[in-house]
Amino acid sequence: MTSAELAAHLSNYLALRRATGFAMRVEERLLLDFMAFLEQAERRAPGAQSAVDWATSASATCGPGGRSRRLTVVRGFLLYLSSFDPQIHVPERGLLRGTVRAKPHIFSGFEIQSLLRAARSLGPQGSLRPHTYEALIGLLLSTGLRAGEAIRLRDQDVVLQAEAPAHLQVLRTKFRKSRLVPLHPSTAEALHHYRRQRARLGKDAGADAFFISQRGTALRYRTASGVFVELAREVGLRGPAGTRGPSLHSLRHTFAVHRLVAWYREGRDVYGCLPNLAVYLGHLRLAETYWYLTATPDLLCTAAARFAAYAQHAEAS
Repeated sequence: MTSAELAAHLSNYLALRRATGFAMRVEERLLLDFMAFLEQAERRAPGAQSAVDWATSASATCGPGGRSRRLTVVRGFLLYLSSFDPQIHVPERGLLRGTVRAKPHIFSGFEIQSLLRAARSLGPQGSLRPHTYEALIGLLLSTGLRAGEAIRLRDQDVVLQAEAPAHLQVLRTKFRKSRLVPLHPSTAEALHHYRRQRARLGKDAGADAFFISQRGTALRYRTASGVFVELAREVGLRGPAGTRGPSLHSLRHTFAVHRLVAWYREGRDVYGCLPNLAVYLGHLRLAETYWYLTATPDLLCTAAARFAAYAQHAEAS
């Protein structure tokens, strides 16, 4: 396969992936680097060995997780190429060990209440700041939005009119996808309250964003993340500065696990409901949703009780 043919195949591969919703910005840069590697290495043929050599080369200034990610990116391209040339050897999945996922923190009901109380106590007294963080944390816990999605919400994206069901418009987020996120009435009322506080404190003018900073500008992710770490430290959920612990992203994990527990307790068909959860969270594949499901004692006990009731019923019949 000539260099010109490889370049044409790469262009078509990127176009195909983008047509299915993937941005492919990082992937394009990596694959172009892989192509340059093949050129520099005396026109080596694309295949498993060249892919591993490139992924682990000296230019890959990253750790094991980054090298595994590089190999995954080029593996997708090689799979595509192998449909045109069956002699291309595609590396096995998982050939390079990636980063092991750290166990996420799933907040208990008590911890959630402690966080919200701490948010309400933020200073300065009489400012919008405590209302902003109470509303933001509550929204993430009740919807499982990505923290960035919530912070980027514009005021017009939060639809709370009485004539239509309350919902959020999450526009062009990860994978360039948009979706509508229905809101529970209690969540809608909390967002109504926050909007009223913004108006009362004169913070509505000058910013298109829904969540407003103390300066009256759009809230920034780094600022919100830092404040959340301070709140978690204040209620004893994180150690001193420099130590790891719960983050804003932990709220998304918490929502997913709590949703499963609620479905089990309601007697719902949990496996049948999982695709709904995937859509609600904005995932393209169900496997992405499984990433957020952690075996907590509450979840395991609830699932075990459900199975015990099923087994008892089956034995009786």
